[in-house]
Amino acid sequence: MTTWRDLLKDQTDSELEQEIDVFETQMELRKRGSLDEKIFAETRLRRGIYGQRYDNGQRHDGLRVQELDFACGDLKKGPDTLWDAPGMVRIKIPFGGLTPDQLDLLADLSEEYSDAVLHVTTRQDFQLHYVHIDDTPDLMRRLAAVGITTREACGNTVRNITACPLSGVCKGEVFDVTPYARACTDFLLGHPDTQDFGRKFKIAFSGCSQDACGLVKLHDMGAIAAIRRKGGAEKRGFELYIGGGLGAVPHQAQLFDAFLPEEDLLPTAQAISRVFARLGEKKIRARARIKFLVAKLGIEKFREMVLEERERMPLDTRWRQYLKDVDAHSEVPLHGPVVLQQDQPSSTFKLWSTTNVYRQRQPGYVVITVTLPLGDISAAQTRALADAARLYAGENIRLTVEQNVVLRWVSEGNLPQLHEALERANLSEPGAGTISDITACPGTDTCKLGISSSRGLASEIRRHLANSSNGADQSAKDLRIKISGCFNSCGQHHVADLGFYGISRTRENRKVPHFQVVLGGSWKENAGKYGLAIGAVPSKRIPDAVQRIREHYVNHRIEGEQFQEFAHRVGKVELRRMLEDLMVVPSYQEDPSFYTDWGDPREFTLGDMGVGECAGEVVAFGEFELAEAERLVFEAQLSLESGEFAKADQFAFKGMLEAVKGLLRSDLLDVPQDETTLIGEFRSRFHETELFHDKYAGSKFAEYLFRRAETPLQELTDDVTRRQIEEAQLFIEAAHACRDRIVESKSVAVAQSAEIQTSQVEAGT
Repeated sequence: MTTWRDLLKDQTDSELEQEIDVFETQMELRKRGSLDEKIFAETRLRRGIYGQRYDNGQRHDGLRVQELDFACGDLKKGPDTLWDAPGMVRIKIPFGGLTPDQLDLLADLSEEYSDAVLHVTTRQDFQLHYVHIDDTPDLMRRLAAVGITTREACGNTVRNITACPLSGVCKGEVFDVTPYARACTDFLLGHPDTQDFGRKFKIAFSGCSQDACGLVKLHDMGAIAAIRRKGGAEKRGFELYIGGGLGAVPHQAQLFDAFLPEEDLLPTAQAISRVFARLGEKKIRARARIKFLVAKLGIEKFREMVLEERERMPLDTRWRQYLKDVDAHSEVPLHGPVVLQQDQPSSTFKLWSTTNVYRQRQPGYVVITVTLPLGDISAAQTRALADAARLYAGENIRLTVEQNVVLRWVSEGNLPQLHEALERANLSEPGAGTISDITACPGTDTCKLGISSSRGLASEIRRHLANSSNGADQSAKDLRIKISGCFNSCGQHHVADLGFYGISRTRENRKVPHFQVVLGGSWKENAGKYGLAIGAVPSKRIPDAVQRIREHYVNHRIEGEQFQEFAHRVGKVELRRMLEDLMVVPSYQEDPSFYTDWGDPREFTLGDMGVGECAGEVVAFGEFELAEAERLVFEAQLSLESGEFAKADQFAFKGMLEAVKGLLRSDLLDVPQDETTLIGEFRSRFHETELFHDKYAGSKFAEYLFRRAETPLQELTDDVTRRQIEEAQLFIEAAHACRDRIVESKSVAVAQSAEIQTSQVEAGT
């Protein structure tokens, strides 16, 4: 029988082919039990293969709405391993660059191995869900034959390197960063110095500093194009940033070098990798990103160590070899520039061209954005898009970090015909870059860490906006909404105008899906500012919250005032007060819909947790302290905004201590009030017993408390204080979850005791 390995042997890079063969062997060894699961897990992750969640199994985009059934047992509980049921494969698309032929193959793979849907991520990757691990070697071989790899799409490696999708055609860029992103990708992929990280490492390139572009400042390493002029000559280089990252506690990247010459880009990236691999945290996963190393050493010391490392590294000819090809890099338009006639009769075309067409710096050419709701595109649509690209854009296709696709170098005169082709494929939705163009991570649909349904909420907000957007103020239409299913910020909620991340609350011993409302972030200036959570709102009321905030902005903004400016001027007290009635959860008898999540009719739960019936006054007391903890953290935010860093830090720390009191109510009648005793009781009763530990994060949130108590913050800057507030908020969320577990375990114990007593009575004993 002819295999894909035989068919593609001469079409695949020999090194990559050998690597796929090795992985196939490792799969066989794992099946036989000859390879440790932990080793194999990192092996498959480095090849882009994830396990996925099965407790929801619904798509919220209309592409697939039926329940998924893979005969893998209890879908709510989920399969034990990837061998029992399909998982997810992430496919690296460096700087988002694609060709029509590659799109056609991706469509084929999604039909043959997945559910006929391709998902675009916020890192310009593609993801295929419901792929069985046995199919992955053939899938990887077929991708390799068209120049695509899954290698290091996941795992503790350099992830997909992103770049502004307008690189090379942007009217405001300094220069095209595409060839540099490609060179960095080729150099670092599989490099020996990038194989021993404690966590993942993300890199981005941007052609300018003023717009969103590559979101450089939220990355582990980010480069913004820069030019210096000396003696009448121009010298290319980069404004290099290091140590950024979102996740649970976001860090703003710090300036490493105001001007790094282009010839120093690769050796510096290598030196940074070596220092990170050598000194980065390995044991405590929650603190293993490079942002923690930079914060620990300080940017000056870190820079000194990197430069020393760069000096002693052996010379590598590849460091500068690529530079001779930079100027030769170019994209070839398919058609000559033709001016668009102004008398276009179609109203749908006019609306679409207003939001989805960008005029390049090259006269007569435009970039068009294909809006993909929730980042999803079907196999049939993918083929239609490939055909449209062949006719109007050639090989000039890019994915975006907003989960869309752009076609570049489209002759302006061909826009009407291209729009018609997209209409036939149901790919002509307008609104790119507007409030309806919502970014959302997979959330509870497929992610094991998801708490609340980010995709379900995104779909519902889109529906609300579609019914209320007619005649809306343009300023409100331009707002960005980003949603994450948990605090880890895969949906990049920290840099949105309106950000949301999934959490859980308990009412009447029942779980209720909620989202924290995050305001104050900035998408502009390469993610120039992060927002903070102002309060938790039940998931079913988030669309109403969006509508209120939007209307308040339209009705009370000063002319020309951007949302971040408006939120700062109005203040978080007023914005929170405006939402307070929406934060109230009705009883289950009043409205049971609050106790379900979007797109899932079952009662909301977290994993396998049971629903307790016994509460009592202990829980009520604990709730008071946890509510007070949240108030204190909100006060910390207000102090931060007014520049009172020490006061903000104290409020945040007090909030953590108040949360500890709430937990201790479950064990102690008289809760201690002094700091030392409080923390000691917490350590012995909740940390050492692992009652406080998170299923996925382990002791991470408890360490936030200990670190702050043992080492009070000395140099309080805006960024440091902001992180302290984030950590306090996450500690309180973990306290909520811990209290829920305690209450539920007591409920189970009471029920078991009652059952025993009933049995004894019935037995006459």
